[in-house]
Amino acid sequence: SDLPDSALEAIQTGAITAVQVIYNIFDQTPEKNLFPLCRERKIGVLARVPLDEGGLTGDIREDTQFEPGEFRESYFRGDRKRQVVERVEALRRDLTDVHGSLAEIALRFCLSNKAVTSVIPGMRRVETVESSCRAAAAGMLDPKTLQTLRGHAWDRNFYQ
Repeated sequence: SDLPDSALEAIQTGAITAVQVIYNIFDQTPEKNLFPLCRERKIGVLARVPLDEGGLTGDIREDTQFEPGEFRESYFRGDRKRQVVERVEALRRDLTDVHGSLAEIALRFCLSNKAVTSVIPGMRRVETVESSCRAAAAGMLDPKTLQTLRGHAWDRNFYQ
């Protein structure tokens, strides 16, 4: 079963007012069942990991090294960094007409879904916060761009 679907039963109880779920260009699974129910029940959605642990910043390269013990060392294990590089290159080819950095577009993707109440990007650097603010100010992406981004969903399982 999809991980976002694990919250469906809890939402049905009426006991919660918001959910926090991984949602980004690569992981669009909440759109299938979770988001429609949240909209129906007026449940808030906090989209977390909107930049795929840094994969959607465009800064991950095949030779990127993480601090020993850092979560991303495991998240981008094996062939994952090469796969991310290839998928980011494909995204950039498809987004040549869209203004903003890849990270800004990724945040706008999340904010363009009417089920999403808020997005939770990282804030380690001032430049990151400024970029996130630019993305929010730029508003929703147009339907054509959103359709293009639908084709970049990545069916993968981190835990396997």
